Amino acid sequence: MGAEMIYISQQWLAILLSAVAVWIASSLIWMVSPHHKSDFKKLPDEDAAMKTLRNQNLAPGLYVMPHCKSWDDAKKPEVIEKMTNGPVGYLTVAPNGMPNMGKNVAFSFIYYLVIGVIVAYIVSRTIPAGAEYLTVFRIAGVVSWLAYGMGAIPDAIWFSRPWSQVIKLQFDALVYALLTAGVFGWQWVRICS
Repeated sequence: MGAEMIYISQQWLAILLSAVAVWIASSLIWMVSPHHKSDFKKLPDEDAAMKTLRNQNLAPGLYVMPHCKSWDDAKKPEVIEKMTNGPVGYLTVAPNGMPNMGKNVAFSFIYYLVIGVIVAYIVSRTIPAGAEYLTVFRIAGVVSWLAYGMGAIPDAIWFSRPWSQVIKLQFDALVYALLTAGVFGWQWVRICS
């Protein structure tokens, strides 16, 4: 090809194919693979808990209990007592009704496309045209693994997400990264030949 660098616009097929590959892998991991089946626990008395929460008329959003507006509030004896007696928790409330799977699938695919664009940008700025497959694979793999996996770690540190879930998500991210890296390496070689 003779160019000094590969541009993002030349990587449109890698972006699209990597998004499709990750979407398929994600679908298989979440719908077929058993390793996420234990991620969500059932409340001991779900009906009573749902009735209590329903009576609160909660809007969709994130809630914390006990709630403190500031660190000064966290030092108050009544808040310390609530924290000590528990439960301490974080609650995500979604809109009522069945989830809109079509919308969620579409947004997931857009997310995978955005990661593909970011990977394309970074490899196009760090790797010269004509680089070998493995060079592209390494950079695309690291970037996509960071993008797919690292966001779950702060949830475990700050919001008590079980580390077992984070480890599973890191495994998922590694699968997605390997697929993305493979597609980008393959397409890079194709573009340069």
